[in-house]
Amino acid sequence: QVQLVESGGGLVQPGGSLRLSCAASGSIPGINIRAWYRQAPGKQRELVASIAAGGRTDYGESVRGRFTISRDNAKNTVYLQMNSLKPEDTAVYYCNLHFIGLDYWGQGTQVTVSS
Repeated sequence: QVQLVESGGGLVQPGGSLRLSCAASGSIPGINIRAWYRQAPGKQRELVASIAAGGRTDYGESVRGRFTISRDNAKNTVYLQMNSLKPEDTAVYYCNLHFIGLDYWGQGTQVTVSS
């Protein structure tokens, strides 16, 4: 059984930075895609960033140039470095692991950007 555990959320002022982490455990094949999604109140869940096992990355338009996704395959951990945060980045951030047509989700971590 695959489990994802997120950490690193919190309250930050506009212009600040946060780093999210998501550690995966269980039986995980090497070929997989790790990603971060977020969901703000009253809005649909949206892709923030994704990274394939080989390192190819993709970003949502609203975060490109400010957020960086990375992964440590040896630790089965994915990171999301968030810089120049804006109030509109406020949301619950969810870690995702995708392989063989299956999706696994973390419990979510709250990120609040406010002065």
